[in-house]
Amino acid sequence: MSSTDIAVILETSKELDRLRKEEEDVLFEINKMHKKLQSTPEVVEKPGDNSLLRLKMLYTQAKELSESEVNISNQLLVQLDALIPSGPRQQRRRIGVCKNLEGNEQKKKRMKADSDILRLSPSMRNQLDALASLKGEQVAARVTQENAEKDEWFVVKVIHFDRETKEFEVLDEEPGDDEEGGGGQRKYKLPVSHIIPFPKQNDSTSAQDFPTGKQVLAVYPGTTALYRATVVQPRKRKTDEYVLEFDDDEEEDGSMPQRVVSFDKVVGLPEGHRQ
Repeated sequence: MSSTDIAVILETSKELDRLRKEEEDVLFEINKMHKKLQSTPEVVEKPGDNSLLRLKMLYTQAKELSESEVNISNQLLVQLDALIPSGPRQQRRRIGVCKNLEGNEQKKKRMKADSDILRLSPSMRNQLDALASLKGEQVAARVTQENAEKDEWFVVKVIHFDRETKEFEVLDEEPGDDEEGGGGQRKYKLPVSHIIPFPKQNDSTSAQDFPTGKQVLAVYPGTTALYRATVVQPRKRKTDEYVLEFDDDEEEDGSMPQRVVSFDKVVGLPEGHRQ
């Protein structure tokens, strides 16, 4: 075990502490929004109020931070496993640790560690409820196909959400003729980070507005596939439609056609999008 190895672990721990502090700040803001909406629920009906949009953004941020915390924790486990000796002696040591954890004092420490990881539990419970409520809904899903250079985004139907594994089971109802198996429907199990809910078709007021020049993901007209596009004209309240230019959608003369897409088929472009 070298000092360099320890330094790497300590640096990773600092990142974990930073994420938890940021989670606390987001939770504080979420609780503030909850109190505001509980005391004055009529505020959401006022023109120009963005309380619900703000709350949605906070929940999205909380979800991303929570997923990052899990990733960093996994990194720490890998780094620690690399430093712990292997072999029969280590196996016996692990058995002894497991037995010790059953003691009251160690059990309390373990429960405290679990509570630290689930520090966002009140809001996360609400978030899990919201994710579970997507059953039967159509959502945008990112699927990494075998031997594919880029991720694919397409419209799928949510069959089930597993609260323990934080995974969605989804159905691709129209996979296309080029899919393996002759174009039949296919099921996937995907993590929360690979799913983006669409705006509610019957509630355009709660949908996010994308300005001119903003890059988004949108369903290409006449298909169930989503591609990156740029907003040419923002959503108009009368029609609730965007005018978009899709990437790699050039005509033979080099011009970029402008496509009209309903607001409920347009979502924000995820960070690190590889398509």
